[in-house]
Amino acid sequence: MHPLVFSKPPSTQTTVMISISQQLNGTQLPWDVTKEPNPCLWQGVACSRSNNSSIISLSLSGFGLSSSDFLSEVCRIDSLQSLNLSNNNLKSISDGFFNGCREIDGLKVLDFSRNRLVGPLPAFRNFVGLEFLDLSFNSLTGEINSQLSQLVSLKCLNLIFNEFSGSVPTQLGKSFVLEQLQLSTNKFHGEIPVEVLKYKNLALIDLSDNNLTGSIPEAIGNLSKLQLLLLSSNHLSGEIPKLISNISTLQRFEANQNNFVGEVPVGIKRYIKILDLSYNNLHGLIPSDLLSQSSLQHVDLSYNLLRGTIPERMSSRSLVRLKLGSNSLSGSIPAKLATFQNLVYLDLENNSLSGSIPPELGACQNLLLLNLAQNDITGTLPVELGHLTKLQVMNLQQNKLGGQIPPEIAQLESLETLNISWNNFTGPIPSSISNLKRLANMSLQCNNLVGSIPATLGDLNFLLELNLGGNQLSGTIGVLGIGICVWIGGAGDWITERRNNDGGAFRFRWELGRLLQGNVGG
Repeated sequence: MHPLVFSKPPSTQTTVMISISQQLNGTQLPWDVTKEPNPCLWQGVACSRSNNSSIISLSLSGFGLSSSDFLSEVCRIDSLQSLNLSNNNLKSISDGFFNGCREIDGLKVLDFSRNRLVGPLPAFRNFVGLEFLDLSFNSLTGEINSQLSQLVSLKCLNLIFNEFSGSVPTQLGKSFVLEQLQLSTNKFHGEIPVEVLKYKNLALIDLSDNNLTGSIPEAIGNLSKLQLLLLSSNHLSGEIPKLISNISTLQRFEANQNNFVGEVPVGIKRYIKILDLSYNNLHGLIPSDLLSQSSLQHVDLSYNLLRGTIPERMSSRSLVRLKLGSNSLSGSIPAKLATFQNLVYLDLENNSLSGSIPPELGACQNLLLLNLAQNDITGTLPVELGHLTKLQVMNLQQNKLGGQIPPEIAQLESLETLNISWNNFTGPIPSSISNLKRLANMSLQCNNLVGSIPATLGDLNFLLELNLGGNQLSGTIGVLGIGICVWIGGAGDWITERRNNDGGAFRFRWELGRLLQGNVGG
């Protein structure tokens, strides 16, 4: 293939670009007209491929620009289609930009994100071709009324991470072609206006992290192209509209950290990939077919008032996260969870689950987190869990597990946190536990463990916290890491490793009989 060769842009555009380079002299802009006279070959400049190349795109992102006065010159480039000024230090957009660039009918993309813009949102008059406007990650304030109403071609509006207040804006272009509305992390209040739902092409609505109240309008179900609906971290209430289940395009629905009541809508799983309704007041049963959708990837219903059992109908090969903790679920842990071969996070803590841990969970070999804490689980620790070589966190505390700690636990080579405290485990601590080289936190307290503390615990170089109290252990411990907190007795018997003046590790040799509160000295 022959290399792409651009002819020079029209002489008027070349003159403009030279003027801009002179105005921006002293910034991080790497333009040097003496080395390269063709602006089409300058960094951040794109030209059309016609015989008489015209400048169509200008990207000045990340060049440390602090003044926008040069924009009046930019607006003389009447062929401009895209202008990217993101990641700079601009505090305002000059009047010269609005007076000049609004006449460029072909200008489709404006990106002023990640600057230091302050004050109210400027009025965008004309700009008839503008399709994409990004002012995110600035410090813009005030209400949004009619400043954007004349943007007849606007498809994507991104205003996240600003300080806008007032109601959610509804005048977002006369032609109603808006596809993406991103308003998260502002100070909008009031209810979600029904008027915003008249934009029938909306595929993305992000109103998360505001101060919105009231309920979700029933008309949300009429948005037949909606793919992402993000409403988390507001003060929304009422029931979740059942019509949401009719949106066949909806792939991601997040409404966590609100005050929703009622039940999880039946049928919502049909098309969804990511569902997060955590931290609400939802009650009732988990829909029996919720986990049977083949494309389901993430379900978080934790911190609600859900009851009943975990659904047995499971067929999703894509599920990565399942979080049902802090509800009132009962019954046993389904062995069919093993069908989720790609499961990474399984969190069922703080329920009333009973029965034993299914040994089939050992087949979920992609698990990073297994949290079954604070339930009524009985039986022994299945040796099959030793197959979870990627597991980083195992939280099984505050159950009724018993028997000995299986030596297979030493196969969990990636484990960083092991908490099996407040159970009924018996027998010794396996000496092979020192094979868990990445272990940072080990909590074995308040069981019925006996025997000597393995001296090889001193080989755990990353260990930061060791809890052994409330057992019948004896023995000594050699050198441990710097900064480690150790609990071997009652509440308050914390010992913290520290450095000597010479910087070496201070050697602890505990004779546990001298700290006899729950452990017995040997």
